[in-house]
Amino acid sequence: MTPTSSLSASPIRAMHEPSPASPIASRPARGSAIARAGACLAGLLLLAGCAGSGPVATYDLSLPRGAARQAAGGAQLLVAEPVALQTLEGDRLVVRGEDGSTSFLGGAQWSDRLPRLLQSRLVQSFENAGKAVGRAGTGLTADYVLAADIRFFGVETRAGGAQAAIEISAKVVDNTGRIVASRVFRGAAPLAEVAGPQAATTLDGVMTPMLTEIVRWVGSRA
Repeated sequence: MTPTSSLSASPIRAMHEPSPASPIASRPARGSAIARAGACLAGLLLLAGCAGSGPVATYDLSLPRGAARQAAGGAQLLVAEPVALQTLEGDRLVVRGEDGSTSFLGGAQWSDRLPRLLQSRLVQSFENAGKAVGRAGTGLTADYVLAADIRFFGVETRAGGAQAAIEISAKVVDNTGRIVASRVFRGAAPLAEVAGPQAATTLDGVMTPMLTEIVRWVGSRA
């Protein structure tokens, strides 16, 4: 009985013992290895991109100093946000080529959307000149509204060199909707290098005296 019992138990035990691991079972799956390699590569590219992108310098428009005070301060004025084409609606610095093509400069940006930034500096310039002024669209009423159109505000590149150029069309509108005065303001300055910081600084230098000119012009009519 004992020998028979031991002989019959041996094959059963052998069936339940784990078989030696085959080379295929011990090797990691090829798909998993490829996925891990792809994830590592994506992480390295992300880190490289983060390391290469630095902060962009932000520039503002300066207020004129010693602007002439208004001769007559009775009329109240509202300054509307200037209108502009889509390329001039944002905070990026625009470059217009001789062929009319448009691009953007890197390394610099305005502190706000250009139309809103220009509206703020116009309001502040009138305030500093002693004018009763506010922003249009805020529920205020006034005798006149200053409406402006930004025709161009950026860098122009030509065969003879580059320049920072500004062109703004302005209208004084009374409270009946009638245009009582209109004028186009233009200014430009040569640009030694077509780069963001230099362009922003030069454009600011062109715009500052233009703010004074606009304040004086509106003050003589409204």
